[in-house]
Amino acid sequence: MKTYPNKQRYYAILRSMSPQEKLLKSFELTELVRAANRAGMRNRNQHLSEQELEQLFLERQKACHNQTY
Repeated sequence: MKTYPNKQRYYAILRSMSPQEKLLKSFELTELVRAANRAGMRNRNQHLSEQELEQLFLERQKACHNQTY
């Protein structure tokens, strides 16, 4: 079984954060992931225009959205 030595530290940091700080961190991480996705898509689809890339990004975002909520 794999061990994660920083797991307890991670949980301690989360416990020490206020709800507002946690929310702001989640927004920050969401934007970071979106920027990484866009950069990867741009790298893989260099032949597409910016408008076409944005459309592709939005289509993929929609496909990943959890329809349960």
